[in-house]
Amino acid sequence: MKVGIVISSLTIKFLGGSREVGRSAVSVRSNGTQILIDYGVMLDKDQPGFPMHVPPREVDAIFLTHAHLDHCGAMPIFFIRGRIPVYGTRVSFELARILISDLIHLTGYFLPYEYLDLDSMMSHRVDTDYGKPIRIGTMTAQLINGGHLPGSAQVLVEASGKRLLYTSDFNTVRTRLMDAADLSYGDLDAIIIESTYADEDHPERNGLEEEFVKRVTEVVERGGTALVPAFSVGRSQEILCVLAAHHFEYPVALDGMARETTEILLRHPTYLSDPELLGDAMRMAEFVKGWRDRRRAAGRPGVIVSPAGMLRGGPAAFYAQEVARDPLNAIYLVSYQIPGTPGHELLERRRILINGKAREVGAEVERFDFSSHCGKRELMEVIRRLGSGTKIFVIHGAEENCQLLVDWAAKEAGKEAIAPSSGDEFEV
Repeated sequence: MKVGIVISSLTIKFLGGSREVGRSAVSVRSNGTQILIDYGVMLDKDQPGFPMHVPPREVDAIFLTHAHLDHCGAMPIFFIRGRIPVYGTRVSFELARILISDLIHLTGYFLPYEYLDLDSMMSHRVDTDYGKPIRIGTMTAQLINGGHLPGSAQVLVEASGKRLLYTSDFNTVRTRLMDAADLSYGDLDAIIIESTYADEDHPERNGLEEEFVKRVTEVVERGGTALVPAFSVGRSQEILCVLAAHHFEYPVALDGMARETTEILLRHPTYLSDPELLGDAMRMAEFVKGWRDRRRAAGRPGVIVSPAGMLRGGPAAFYAQEVARDPLNAIYLVSYQIPGTPGHELLERRRILINGKAREVGAEVERFDFSSHCGKRELMEVIRRLGSGTKIFVIHGAEENCQLLVDWAAKEAGKEAIAPSSGDEFEV
């Protein structure tokens, strides 16, 4: 920390993402040095939410764990006038540039930064490989594979004789797209762990894939169109890989930002579990390049993979209106649907907005749980592996999920666990 009181311990301050999902941000300070890990935005409210403010002059470095906007969408704020180094993997920066640019372009809200500030952020980026020690003042940090997205990272911080791990979003299960998160970080004094799915287990992956491909095939063979709304980064590519791995033989259209992000991932094969499979999947898919292609894809038997994953904009919103009425068609949601989003409304009430009016949906509707987060079982296993003296901070979950994991860690695993609120500060 460049100004302020010099401290002699490792201090954590939670700036956002506490007892909620969104605007993730954590400050870590030790002996005159301060780093930030993530600085995201909350987009599921009436107006965007930001983490607590930190004066840029007091920040020595920023770490980007991955490109999702709830972890990086507010980061350009620090580059309006600042010259702070920001560390992350190369693929995370390339994806973040696209997603933040899209946020600036599409949002109807006021954002406290512009394209120039995003460019400044990218000019101060430091592309960093997994396992490479980074010295920041009195701290040492390194990125560790998080298994959540290609290039996603956990952050291990060492200072004042203490070792702190920030998991960010992570997944300890290997998928068609990603290797599992690396858990070989050794003894820890503290861990900051997500709790998105602390209340539920995910289905076994092989069985889930087989059921998904079976259902999609049934839709196409009866003459219908299967729309798969999917996040442009990660989920779209995994769905393509699943179809390719199971030798799906029918037309597959890929639309929206998912095309550009897939090309980025193919340029960074070391971050993929099976680069050849993704290459095969891309050769199988047809790129939608305009409205003529879009209408053709919506009117023929086949599969359409397109953002947005919660039907909140993107080409998927158009496709949903086109396929919703016909019972031969299907809309298969492959992501968590936040309450209040069109996808959640569709899943819970089988209704969708068509020409501004809520309409009943005739098409088949179902959700397949292709999560890129740890489920309850995996979260508990990570906690069981921790040493008895590791202090646990639970964040990035609904308030009840944060408390659920805290209670389990204390009662069943005998660990000291806390669900902090934004603004809470702790010494390790």
